[in-house]
Amino acid sequence: MDLEKSREQQAGEGCLVVTLRMPVRIVALVLVVPLRMVWDVLVVVGRFLGDTVFRPVGRALAWVGRAVFVWPVVAFWRWVLVPLGVALRWLGTVLVVVPAGWLYRWVLTPLGHALAWLGQRLLVVPSVWLYRWVLTPVGRATAWCGRGLLALGSMLVAALATALYWTLRVLVVWPAYAVWRWVLAPVGRVLAVVAREAGEALGHAWRVAGYVSLAVGRALAAFFRWTVVEPARWAYRTVLTPVGHAVRDAVLRPLAEATRSVGRVTRDTLRSVRATVRQVRQDVRRALVGDPGTAGERGDREGEGAVRSPDGQADRILLTKR
Repeated sequence: MDLEKSREQQAGEGCLVVTLRMPVRIVALVLVVPLRMVWDVLVVVGRFLGDTVFRPVGRALAWVGRAVFVWPVVAFWRWVLVPLGVALRWLGTVLVVVPAGWLYRWVLTPLGHALAWLGQRLLVVPSVWLYRWVLTPVGRATAWCGRGLLALGSMLVAALATALYWTLRVLVVWPAYAVWRWVLAPVGRVLAVVAREAGEALGHAWRVAGYVSLAVGRALAAFFRWTVVEPARWAYRTVLTPVGHAVRDAVLRPLAEATRSVGRVTRDTLRSVRATVRQVRQDVRRALVGDPGTAGERGDREGEGAVRSPDGQADRILLTKR
């Protein structure tokens, strides 16, 4: 860390912060260093145990597992189960497949052919004869009767629909048409004329009311302008503006100049006080620690380095801990 930079940063901090900083850092160092040493010891011990104990033990356990579990299972599979499966397959072929093939070829196939021939003679031929000479004529007769009944039903439905149509037309449609033509239509025309005239009258009245409202609004706006706005504008322009300019020139500007002067004086005073405090701190440090040159030589012996300018004065001291 640059010592001069740290001095400049500490100059703007409070006395309490500067006083508490070093004790807090010392306490943190005392607490953290043992923990870090314990952690480093645990890491070294863990690596040593992993290289010398855990890894050889793991390899030995893996070899024992292969010797106890894997190799016996592989040998049992290769020398027991595989030959037993081959033997069982040969026995199944000899005892099951070959007799089943012989039975199917010389027993079941002729029996199936015989049953198919008997079924054709006993079921198929009679069924074809029954369909051709019995079921087909009966179906045709039934279809002809159904078509006749359907035609008769259609005729009856058409006659009933025609009678109902003329009944509704005579009893409902013609009277309704007469009422519409001679009663409702003339009344509707009269009501339409009345409604149109009423709507036009309402529209005309609405437009006239709009013109009246616009004229009243303009009159009220003119009255408000000449009674409130124009007097207020005249008062602002002729009274308030000159008074504001006078107050600004006579009071505010001198007050601002005085405030800026006080600020400059305060900053200069603080700057001189800060320089005096920095000089006092350097003198106290020189009295407690010693000459900076002696401190630099001691720092070189302890592993700390200092950078000096050609004229022999210390520009900055780099504190680097190893």
